[in-house]
Amino acid sequence: MSFVTPGLSHVCGADAPPLLEHTIGEALVRAAAQWGDRNALVSVAQGIRWSFAESLARADALAGGLLALGLKPGERIGIWSPNCAEWALTQFAAARAGLILVTINPAYRLSEVEYTINKVGLSALVAAERFKTSAYAEMVEALGPERLPTLRARVLIGEAARPGWIPFAAVDGRASLPEDLHPGDPINIQFTSGTTGLPKGATLSHRNILNNGYFVGRGMGLSADDRICIPVPLYHCFGMVMGNLASITHGAAMVYPAPGFEPEATLRAVEAERCTALYGVPTMFIALLAHPQFDSFDLGSLRTGCMAGAICPEPLMREVIERLHMRDVTIAYGMTETSPVSFQTGLDDPLDRRTGSIGRVQPHLECKLIGPDGGVVPVGQPGELCTRGYSVMHGYWNEPERTAEAIDAAGWMHSGDLAVIDGAGYANIVGRLKDMVIRGGENIYPREIEEFLYRHPAVEDVAVVGVPDARMGEEVCAWVRLRAGAEADAEAIRAYCREQIAHFKVPRYVRIVDSFPTTVTGKVQKYLIRQAMIAELGIASDSGAQPATAEAKENQS
Repeated sequence: MSFVTPGLSHVCGADAPPLLEHTIGEALVRAAAQWGDRNALVSVAQGIRWSFAESLARADALAGGLLALGLKPGERIGIWSPNCAEWALTQFAAARAGLILVTINPAYRLSEVEYTINKVGLSALVAAERFKTSAYAEMVEALGPERLPTLRARVLIGEAARPGWIPFAAVDGRASLPEDLHPGDPINIQFTSGTTGLPKGATLSHRNILNNGYFVGRGMGLSADDRICIPVPLYHCFGMVMGNLASITHGAAMVYPAPGFEPEATLRAVEAERCTALYGVPTMFIALLAHPQFDSFDLGSLRTGCMAGAICPEPLMREVIERLHMRDVTIAYGMTETSPVSFQTGLDDPLDRRTGSIGRVQPHLECKLIGPDGGVVPVGQPGELCTRGYSVMHGYWNEPERTAEAIDAAGWMHSGDLAVIDGAGYANIVGRLKDMVIRGGENIYPREIEEFLYRHPAVEDVAVVGVPDARMGEEVCAWVRLRAGAEADAEAIRAYCREQIAHFKVPRYVRIVDSFPTTVTGKVQKYLIRQAMIAELGIASDSGAQPATAEAKENQS
């Protein structure tokens, strides 16, 4: 059972079941032994269907091939590709070979991938030839060996011949796999960035991410009878940890609907593969529910899943439960630097807890909320959320100063998120420290206004930010996306707010928009909304308004 310090916003997770003390490679071996002939990986777009036994055999052949190329345990190998079977295979092969997998955002452009490769000193890169408007192979070739001095091997997904590249299928060897790998060894580097500063490489171990995948899956009640639909990107913790590693620790199948998120492809995959679990950020679930042919799909196989990556509005959660049949859906919260999940709702939580909180602290983790003085705040008061335990990263790759800024001397990872914890240990995120709007001395949490506006029958999605104001310090701005066929203008939205929320929370600026700027993972990039409003209103760039480091915990490209 979890423990709540009486009167204080300090919680400790259960100490059972015990942590897994083996590597990701060993986990795959155990999965093959226990669930050998069952589906492990289904890539719908590629027509691929592998069992756990076949996945292990393929991963070992690829691992042997990588070592035969001259790579050695501890060296870094990058993967730059949209979702596909080869992505997962590279993840498992790297773990079997002891290579540190560096996950590269498929949206990266030339300067970003150059920075990433050189920052960690990649020895090898596995890449797709192209995806949408990104020509990955051409970009790497354009950089040339002079600008990528550590890169010795380039592997191209697919069998097409390309000078300077090794076809993925040709990397197949019988080199002996290392036997001295340890759960505490670093095995994954994920680049996280806010809106300022260079990206940081969060360095994660087998123990970090394998256990997090295991406990997230356990929180959903996963078993070998489950099939997880994974439309979220694999380069991010949501896909590769909460998806792939939950699969191999519980025997559930991984189902990839398409290379990138496509609402119709996702709905078709759920129906055709009889998926029992579905993952997504709120914007993905909104898109699924709004699909014009939604009612034509048989989604009755769904039972559970996970919504994470951004704040989930309560009305959306209720729709997911009712219309997608996901009665056991969970909400999860975390950050890349904590592997990622530290809070999750439970299957036995009452509906109001599952729709109105991020749940309770995960097993073997400790969380607290602190005030400006660094002290733990009383229950019910907002404070910065800090996490300590097995999931906290080793640090940022080769950046001790930035690591020390994020992880204090006592081992607490500071999130930058503002949260509230109640007397029963349930938490709720109320905003980001740097997203909080201060209007005329009043502290305003955007989340509160967003939750209120979601109740408006015409509103499908909303994002609230603060924009600079010479007189009030900041003013509230709401970007609103309407439901299909609905009508409302800015004044109607403001009128809805008047007399129902405090006057200082009523948005001065309301914009009806068709879409929001989002990341590859579907998270709204509020700093771009803020910048767009500053430009529209002609606010001087030296007004003191700085883009918030919103999502310092998660890659925003």
